[in-house]
Amino acid sequence: MKKFLLILVIMISAAACQDESRQELMEPVKAEKEQDSIPTLTGEIIFVGDAAVFRGDSFVYGVTVDSMAQALSEKIKPYQKEDFDMVSVKIKGKIVPSSNQEGWEEDIEIREIIEILETEKVSDSIEE
Repeated sequence: MKKFLLILVIMISAAACQDESRQELMEPVKAEKEQDSIPTLTGEIIFVGDAAVFRGDSFVYGVTVDSMAQALSEKIKPYQKEDFDMVSVKIKGKIVPSSNQEGWEEDIEIREIIEILETEKVSDSIEE
């Protein structure tokens, strides 16, 4: 019985004397937050025919016209007073070298439409 108590006391004291390194191993792993590699840009965009241009304070990019660009084109129409009005938008996009020899050196591929920054939609009705 004495041997049993001695073994029990040794086990309890060994379990109570855990060092910090073992304690860190027993804690759940914290997920590291991965930084988004696609930049968020704010600027003005204009669509003319089959082409588009995105302009900010310190940059000008051609826009790769794909399904996301066409969706943005449809979303900004209510905010344009005329066909050639630029609309302020906030988007996420990938900047790639331009495939065209004419025009801009770099294009932007729109990946996500965050928001349209214009506050007033153009009304179809005439107010007197």
